[in-house]
Amino acid sequence: MIKNIFFDLDDTILDFHKAEHIAVKKTLEELGIAATQELLDRYSVLNEQQWKLLELGSLTREEVKVRRYTLLFQEISSDASPEKAALTYEEFLSHGHYFIEGAEEMLRHLSKNYRLYLASNGFAYVQRGRLKSAGIEKYFDNIFISEEIGANKPDKDFFDYCFRQIPEFKKEESLIVGDSLTSDIKGGINAGITTVWFRKKQAPAAKAPEIRPDFTIHHLSELNEVLANSF
Repeated sequence: MIKNIFFDLDDTILDFHKAEHIAVKKTLEELGIAATQELLDRYSVLNEQQWKLLELGSLTREEVKVRRYTLLFQEISSDASPEKAALTYEEFLSHGHYFIEGAEEMLRHLSKNYRLYLASNGFAYVQRGRLKSAGIEKYFDNIFISEEIGANKPDKDFFDYCFRQIPEFKKEESLIVGDSLTSDIKGGINAGITTVWFRKKQAPAAKAPEIRPDFTIHHLSELNEVLANSF
């Protein structure tokens, strides 16, 4: 029987891509750079690449913050400061939140019968700000952010730390829900807990077919059925 549910934050509970789009646009405009759709799309690609390198242990968190802007500004031959861009972006991002459809209702419902935990690879200042803005901290028994822990998903060390903070914790009573195969699902597999991949209907085919979740859902409301019928 499941008692503990770990949730990723970005693109599982909160719509990160929408928040990112708005924050990057404001950041570029603040620096005097025309925020064209092409440039915003290119930032998203570079940003995702840096996060993948972080998951692999090839970059540090601080390097990710600045490197995505360094690469972007190099491509457009801009002399804008990547360091200033990183700080400006974090400030804009920390104040914005947009819920994934059904997310707030799901948390409210599940918190009555399960112990809910947040498990995020995001930057602590940004994630804490977004959680406060969204008003959903109250639904979680604990909030685990990799920058504060010193380990990132999918590393087993991240999950081992989380497990140690939970009274009477048992792996067989726990699952993780997230949109990332390489972070959330691989991390859950490494940690030995049940995995639920939140693959939104518009999401492309899996880029890591070797990573196999225990369950796949396309809308957060489907999690209720997984919990009711599978344990």
